[in-house]
Amino acid sequence: MKYVALLSGGKDSCYNLLHCKRNGHELVSAASLGPGPGKEEIDSYMYQTVGQDAIELVARALDVPLYRRVISGQALEQGSEYGARSHASGTTGDETEDMHALLSTVKAHHPEIEGVSVGAILSNYQRVRVEHVCRRLSLTPLCYLWQRDQGELMAEMVEAGMESILIKVAGIGLTTKHLGNTLAQMQPTFIKLNNLYGAHICGEGGEYETLTLDCPMFKQRIVLKEVETVVLSDSGFATVAYLRIKSAILQPKSDVADSSSITVPEMLDDPFTSVKDNVQSSIEESATIDQAHAPLQSLPLSMFEKPQSRKVGSWVAIASICSNAVGESPASLDEEVNQCFSILQDELARHSLELSDCTNINIFLSSMDLFSAVNTVYGMFFGTSPPARACVAVNLPAPHRVMLDCIAHTRTTERHALHVQSLSYWAPANIGPYSQAIMINKRVFISGQIGLIPHSLALPSSPSLGLQTALSLQHVERVTRAISTVSGGWQGHTQLALYWLANITDLGAVRQGHSVSEQKRVAPTLFLVVEHIPKNALVEKQVVLHTGRVSIPDEDGDLVQEDRIPAFKEGNVGVFHWEVSWLDDTDSSCVIICGRNGGDPNALMEDLLQEPGFNPVRTRTLSVRVCCVPSSREPSFSAVFDLLFDAAIPTTVIPCKSISSLGSDNWDYAICILTA
Repeated sequence: MKYVALLSGGKDSCYNLLHCKRNGHELVSAASLGPGPGKEEIDSYMYQTVGQDAIELVARALDVPLYRRVISGQALEQGSEYGARSHASGTTGDETEDMHALLSTVKAHHPEIEGVSVGAILSNYQRVRVEHVCRRLSLTPLCYLWQRDQGELMAEMVEAGMESILIKVAGIGLTTKHLGNTLAQMQPTFIKLNNLYGAHICGEGGEYETLTLDCPMFKQRIVLKEVETVVLSDSGFATVAYLRIKSAILQPKSDVADSSSITVPEMLDDPFTSVKDNVQSSIEESATIDQAHAPLQSLPLSMFEKPQSRKVGSWVAIASICSNAVGESPASLDEEVNQCFSILQDELARHSLELSDCTNINIFLSSMDLFSAVNTVYGMFFGTSPPARACVAVNLPAPHRVMLDCIAHTRTTERHALHVQSLSYWAPANIGPYSQAIMINKRVFISGQIGLIPHSLALPSSPSLGLQTALSLQHVERVTRAISTVSGGWQGHTQLALYWLANITDLGAVRQGHSVSEQKRVAPTLFLVVEHIPKNALVEKQVVLHTGRVSIPDEDGDLVQEDRIPAFKEGNVGVFHWEVSWLDDTDSSCVIICGRNGGDPNALMEDLLQEPGFNPVRTRTLSVRVCCVPSSREPSFSAVFDLLFDAAIPTTVIPCKSISSLGSDNWDYAICILTA
């Protein structure tokens, strides 16, 4: 695509251009925001403003037109989110809106532009705001440095021939003597300061700023003729100083370096390469799994006609949301989705909540052919940081084409969202209006992850189950790491893992991939074969985590944080199998109960009630999803319900082709329970 470069003149904004070119994008123009006349630097949360006196030379070196705008706004919204969750609008007077105005001007002059190059590495604050602006302007952020290891990235910049010099220092161990030094000269110092003090090698903590004098995409190089050192603070602990560029020229280059030879990170980290290899080696074996179910029937329509909601503490669950639970069947798909959301909004309102309070939504479609159209309508209901989400196609009984279930939370607890919309090498940008992860009240919902190649948002060109499975698992791991970073840092522990599969014959191989990734049984896990997965993917992984942080009163009665690992236990009773993950001193449990028709639930209950992990189930159950294989026999999970629960529980019934646990196949149903 054709794109505009957001230029600060520093190493990151320039090096990202090389990766844009490497991925086939065409640079059309540059854009930069800076201080007004007579100001060399201002205190901005968003923008590098030092070195703006040379930005014209950087654009001329790239041989593209430069569009500039003075920063007039302030950092009014300083939280982890920007804008409203209910609609995609900005905040008047915020410095982010200066970028919106600037890129609107660029787009007016270059309507062919579809992307924006952004040099963000670690700053969620910057990324969130750039992506918010891009979404409003229908532009795709190109952010190939995002979440890269800073040591590796610095080495790659030096190797690529990036001649960037330090023009500002503001971190421990850096002084005026380092101003003007190149990345190659400074690399050993950066590593040393990182080892000693944890300083960011790429300056992501504000330790330093750079100006790029030459890079492989420059057609001319910048030569500084006269500079002046300006010292703002010299405390002896961390000097703050910058170079004032008084005179500089462009110098012709004898040759232009080949930017296609830059280092691109491997698609898979080592642990997930092992997952890929193990899945591939077990494919033939998995094809022999016995799947001896009777021909599939349709589940009774009555199971899908009444939405249910329940509030437990600060949590609210709403299940089985189908359009013609009220009124007549809708005339169009758009009308059906709108009716589903009208029902959802009414149920939320009963508990004094709104759509912006939704934490996780699952979408079940009668056909994946509806995915794009449903996405378009769905996206109209959300703005900043929409809920986490999974979407699969299942055998919904006519006339239903869409079914939702939802978990929401009151606004009494801080909410953290990871809503990455940029193309990168990290993990897939959203292919719909959802966040990769939402964390609230120490529980984390990870959106369903399919095996997309992040930088292209495409599945592998050949349908490789091994690669798709490895990518799906790696995406979950990287998303977990990233949401931990933006929400205070925690280890995170899986409490529930669902694998949605497109083919019954892939069950054994995907289960082998999971076993390689998880060296021991740590969480309730199900493998569910459904009609289709988005983009014709073969596997989609969906996860519920707990941060492991537990608030415990100390001797004085004050709450202190402890890090804990959830307990896990499993058992078998007759035709039943159960698994439970729980955290002591919390109400956070996840349970699965797998069963076959005709079993006696009384023996199951005797076994379950002896287990401490089941203690919250009867009183603290928030939601239940029943995965069920339709057959000529009436499903018998209702008998288990009558013994488990003494109140109406929001329940969504999900028709599946096949249901497996880690240890067995051919379950008639699986009851998935979430407590709060």
